[in-house]
Amino acid sequence: MRYAIARPSEYLLLTGAGVKDIEIKKKALVMPWQRCARITVAPFDFSMNLQAMTSEKLQFSLPAVFTIGPETGEDALKKYARLLSGNTGSELQKNNNSGTPTGGKHHVEDIVKGIIEGETRVIVSSMSMEEIFKERQIFKNKVIGNVQNELEEFGLKIYNANVKELQDTPGSEYFAFLSRKAHEGALNQARVDVAEARMRGEIGESEKQGKTKQEISKIDAETAVLETKRKAEKAKADADLVDCKTALDARNEMSKITAKRQNEMKEAELQKQLQAKKAETELERLRANDVTKSKVAREAAQETANASYYTEQKAADAHLYKRKMEADALYYRQSKEADAAFYKQKREAEGLLELSKGYGAVVDVLGGPQAFLQFQMMQNGTYEKLAHANAQAINGLQPKITTWNTGNGDVGDSAAPIRNIMQNLPPLLSTIQEQTGISPPTWLAQMSNGHSKEPKMANTTSS
Repeated sequence: MRYAIARPSEYLLLTGAGVKDIEIKKKALVMPWQRCARITVAPFDFSMNLQAMTSEKLQFSLPAVFTIGPETGEDALKKYARLLSGNTGSELQKNNNSGTPTGGKHHVEDIVKGIIEGETRVIVSSMSMEEIFKERQIFKNKVIGNVQNELEEFGLKIYNANVKELQDTPGSEYFAFLSRKAHEGALNQARVDVAEARMRGEIGESEKQGKTKQEISKIDAETAVLETKRKAEKAKADADLVDCKTALDARNEMSKITAKRQNEMKEAELQKQLQAKKAETELERLRANDVTKSKVAREAAQETANASYYTEQKAADAHLYKRKMEADALYYRQSKEADAAFYKQKREAEGLLELSKGYGAVVDVLGGPQAFLQFQMMQNGTYEKLAHANAQAINGLQPKITTWNTGNGDVGDSAAPIRNIMQNLPPLLSTIQEQTGISPPTWLAQMSNGHSKEPKMANTTSS
């Protein structure tokens, strides 16, 4: 058992027990019953000189250099490994010295060369020499495309292809004749070009001389015209100059007059402003004098006002002090009076308390409050005062008093009381009506009249 590691441009191919087909790895633990081989994926170049024939049965040699290498996908590497081993089975043979599959690079080159030759011949056989020669890039692309399609089956890829110049095969001089033809054609064309150039030079020289003379004549004519026009323009310019000079002189004279007038007006304006400034200065001087006088008077008045204010302030402070002293004295006096009143009320309350205690003892002695009340009324003459008040109340009144009797009655008469009441109602109702003006109800008067007897009545009026 050993541990194998592949180099940067290599892969490990592992086969044997436990491996179904081929395993592609960068590192692996190789068991004794397994085999491990190395393959490189670095591209390689190989040159070839392809012999081919066109549709015109013309043979040529096609030198080319191809750069080919394996793709790095797992399936492509498996295909490439089988290509290197020289078989398509799952088991790889290895060289005992290098550990790489048998077949190797030469086997790959033979297969690739065969593919390139076959695909190139197929493409060339369908094209003419002229097409191949003129459309070399199209031809190259077709060859690369067809070869790449075939190489994909072996896990290979074309990284670069360089198709060189087409060459003659032994015994063929087609490209040599083409080269001489091209050379002679170029030489003849050069001679023709020289002759044409010489002819164009002579013609051009003659044309140039004629054009030169024409141009000189044209220039002379144009010069004469321009000279005449210039003279006319000069005369007009001179006339315009005179007019402009005259107008300019007039404008200058007018400008002088205008400037003189403006100077006079400006001088008058300045004189006016000077007089105004003098008047303002005099006014300011007078105003300053008035202000000074007013300031002096204001300061004197301020001093007087300050003195008066100081005097009044002192008087106000003295009056305030006096009022404060009077207020303090009044407060002291009222406090003393309040204390005296409080002491007097306190003594009266204490006296009342003692008096109430004495009254309580008297109530207990007399046998209760009612007896004490009667005792007080008798002691204070309350009864005499009430009698005197009642007499004063009815003094001057003349009340009407009615008295009556119903007789002695019958002994043993059970209805006598009721009969007496009914007999008393008429005089009672009559008296109420006379004194109050209220009449009794009709039913009551009828009832009383029905049961009444003639009483013996005596009316007495007293005052």
